[in-house]
Amino acid sequence: MSGFDWAGLLKAGVQHAGLKPSDVWRLTPYELALMLGTDEAQAPLTRATLMELDARYGGKGGGDDGRL
Repeated sequence: MSGFDWAGLLKAGVQHAGLKPSDVWRLTPYELALMLGTDEAQAPLTRATLMELDARYGGKGGGDDGRL
């Protein structure tokens, strides 16, 4: 289990943004937050923010060399 609220993400996209489920899965969490108008989406994406998102959502880092 990743700990990410996939059901909540889908619900927000469908019920609050009026998207089709297939459209929700094409978005990044940041893009969906921007569409929903959440405060998180207002801040620019900095390296520190990217690293925080990577840690929070279990990403493995950037490219093939492991750098962000």
